[in-house]
This record gives sequence, C-alpha cells and structure tokens, in this order.
Amino acid sequence: MLTLPERYNVTSMLDAHLADGRAERIAIYWGDEKIKYGELLDRVCRMGRALLRVGVRREHRVLLVLGDSPSFVVAFLGAIRIGAIPVPVNPLYKVADFRFFLQDSDAEVVITDEVFLPKVVAAVSGSPVSVSVISTGHAEPGVLSMAELLHAESGELPVAATHRDDMAFWLYSSGSTGRPKAVVHLQHDIPWTCETVGRQVLQLREEDIVFARVLFHAYGLGNALSFPLSVGAAAVLHAGPATPHSLLQTIERFRPTLFCSVPTLFNAILNDPTTARYDLSSLRLCLSAAEALPAHTFWRWKERFGSTILDGIGSTELLHMFCCNTLTEHRPGSSGKAVPGYELRLLNQEGQPVAPGEVGDLLVRGESAAPYYWRQHERSKKTMLGEWVVTGDRYRVDADGFYFYEGRSDDLVKVGGEWVSPIEIENTLLEHPAIDEVAVVGTHVDGLQRIKAVVVAAAGYHGSESLTAALQEFCKVRLQRYQFPHVIAFVDSLPKTQSGKIQRFLLRDS
Repeated sequence: MLTLPERYNVTSMLDAHLADGRAERIAIYWGDEKIKYGELLDRVCRMGRALLRVGVRREHRVLLVLGDSPSFVVAFLGAIRIGAIPVPVNPLYKVADFRFFLQDSDAEVVITDEVFLPKVVAAVSGSPVSVSVISTGHAEPGVLSMAELLHAESGELPVAATHRDDMAFWLYSSGSTGRPKAVVHLQHDIPWTCETVGRQVLQLREEDIVFARVLFHAYGLGNALSFPLSVGAAAVLHAGPATPHSLLQTIERFRPTLFCSVPTLFNAILNDPTTARYDLSSLRLCLSAAEALPAHTFWRWKERFGSTILDGIGSTELLHMFCCNTLTEHRPGSSGKAVPGYELRLLNQEGQPVAPGEVGDLLVRGESAAPYYWRQHERSKKTMLGEWVVTGDRYRVDADGFYFYEGRSDDLVKVGGEWVSPIEIENTLLEHPAIDEVAVVGTHVDGLQRIKAVVVAAAGYHGSESLTAALQEFCKVRLQRYQFPHVIAFVDSLPKTQSGKIQRFLLRDS
C-alpha cells in the first residue's frame, strides 16, 4: 500500500511540495496570517538550526507545551527535521505534571507558549539537570525567545538521514492509574495514517481546507497537521476555548471543507441557539472520534447542515483511526468498519475469536502501531502482543462488518476526548470529610459519555445539591479540569464481592 525509502524523514513532505510547485499555496490559516508552504519550510529549517544551536542533537527529546498555533507546527517539524524527538503535552496540565514529563523524557529543552511560561519555569526549577526554556514571547533571564532564535537563522537545512523505523515523536497517553505513559512513534507512522485515513477514508485533496483542534493529541495531530500536509492542503488553526460560538465563527470565516471534532462539541453546536445564524455550507465532510457519536447526533447534524459526520475509533498507540465509517459505507451509532490497511480482531477472555454479534476485546494490527511505551516494559508487553495492539475497548461486530462500541475492558472512561482514571477521582474524593466510600464509573448523559460517582456519605452528611456541587469543585481544584463527576448518586452501600472488592460493573449503565 505504501512504500517508503529506507532513509526517510517525515518533514521531507514539505520539500516534495516545493519541488512540485506548491511554494505559494497556503499551508496554514492563523487569524489574519496566511502561511504558505515555502514560508513554512523556511521556518521549519530555521527552527531546526536554532535547536542545533542550543545543543539539541539526534534523538534528544524536546518538550512542547504549546497550544494550536503555527509555533506548534514549526517546533514539531523543526525537531523532527534534525532527528530530534518532539514530545507534545497538554499545556493545561499542572506544574507537577510538567515536572514528571521532564523527568520521564529526559528533555533538556522546553518550547512553550508565553501564557504557560510561569508553570514551565516552576517545573524546570526543580530539575536536577539544566533545561533550556524557549518561549513564544519575549526573552527574559533564563528564557530564550523563539522569534529571536528564528530570526538569527537562515538558509535551507537538509533533513537528517533518519531511518524510516527511527523514533520520530512521542505522545503521552493516560494510564489506568492516572500516570501518563509515553507512546513512541516512528518516522513511517505519519505517512501510513495519511495514506489510510487521510486519502482512503477522508479522500483529502490539495483543494481542501481542514479545520481541527488539539494538536497535542493523536487525533488532532493527524487532522490539523499531517493529513493536510501530506496532500498540500491547508489547515485552519484556532487557539482558545472551543465554544460553539468560536467554532462556528471560525468555520464561517475560513470556509473549511472538512471539520474534525468530538461528539461533545458536535452536540453543543446543535444545541446552541445561535447556530442558525452561521453558514456552514462549505463543509463537504465532518469527522468525529474520541468517544462514540450518538446516532441521533448524526441525524440532527445531517438534517441541520446537510453534511455527513464520519464516526470512528482510533488510539494514541495506533496514532489515528483504524476503524471508521465512510461516505459509501456508514451506519449511524457504529464506529464503522476496519480502515483499509488495518486488521481488527475480537477475542473472548480465553483469547479465542468471538462470533458475530458477541462482545469481545478489540485488538488491532497496522503499520502505524507504536512499538512500545517509553520506560514501561511490563505495560508494553501487555499491550503490544507481537503485531497486535490490545486497545482496551470492547466491541461487537454485526453481520455486515460494522463495529459497535460496548465499553472498556478496564475502568478507564473517555470524556470529551480525554481519558479519565476513576481511581484518581476516587482517591481525591476520599480526601473529603463527607465521603465514606465511593466508586467512579462511566455513565451516559444525552447519549454522551460522562463520569458518575456513587457515594456513601460519612456520618453527619447527607446527599444534597450543595454537597454535590462542593464535591465537584473539590475535584476540579485538585485534578485536571475534566476530572470531576458530572453525576453524583448517594447510596447507603456499594455492591461488593465476598472479598470486599467493589463491583463497579453493577454501577455502570445497563
């Protein structure tokens, strides 16, 4: 399906576009700025030279604490061009999280947006090794300016002679204990997803304009960077909170042909009373992932705007989607069929294939699969079983080959595209004096995945709206913004086994 030379570097896609005469084509729309392919390659080369100047060498890790902007694209591709390893992370994480990322990755350079600089500086201050900090803002003591670094460089920078099987970048993915793990991806992984999902499912072409968000996630990285880059199309980047108003404004202003988002936001747009004022007629296609898209959301969107939402499932380990609906084959409520180039397998607890219609654990095989987790040998052995990757998802497949999501084989819950560890929320809630016992599970509200805490109140406390609000705020202050129970149910006791283990499956939606 795809043949790459033995010596291959992802950023050579940019050189190919210039060789094919696309230097003047727009690669990125960013506010009032329009960055052409020729200018993008120039910035990437400058970034690569700047990183070399501050001491970054091949396979050195470069931590990226950046939101959606051209700075992310330039830093990500600039690092890869010299054979270094960009490591994007969620910039909304806390200081302790950034400190962990630094220690786990051994990164000695951090590139950050100015707005996140105070958190980065605080994290770096506790590092036992010297860490260079590069900010998108002005230089200050101990902090370099990205703009000044780029301005000081010039000239073409040949791609590093990396192998197609060399490390290219890492993406952090949450684990069942809440401790993130670094998923290692290789140089050949991006072109593989571009060929399978970008070309065969989305049928992307040079004339397309793609609007997608959250570059530090595998889903957003593909939609907003690698897919349009692979065909010489344009990407619309938008920073700031994702509200229905901001998304609709962006679509109307830039007229994208493809809009990639998550069910929560598709639903929010449909429910926003101002939606009718906006023109979304430019959209030829929409893409959804991160959580199952309710069938009623599919039909409401189709009726309101006329465009089709293709829902599918992917993972950080596979880099993007491996199962998806298509324009010619789609079934609302399902995750579609195997993307060409990937094989799917459903197994029971004994490791045997299940019959059509029966639920099994989903395993995937494809060339974009990560080879291992960084410094997570035991976890790697449990997830990467030879050519097959254990997804942790449970599915059933119907007689026509469409896959339907049936929950997780572990206790993780995905909310709004973010993995949430129930254990982490439970441990936090148990610190509150009103909690005696608690179990956290996934639930559904309006067809979307949400978090439910089933609580046994301590003596002297009783379930109420005020206590519910207090417990939610208690979690929001101590955890990430999305790690709180949307629903809290107060009960007299939790179901347990004879050994005292909480039976969470009895608390989930039936």
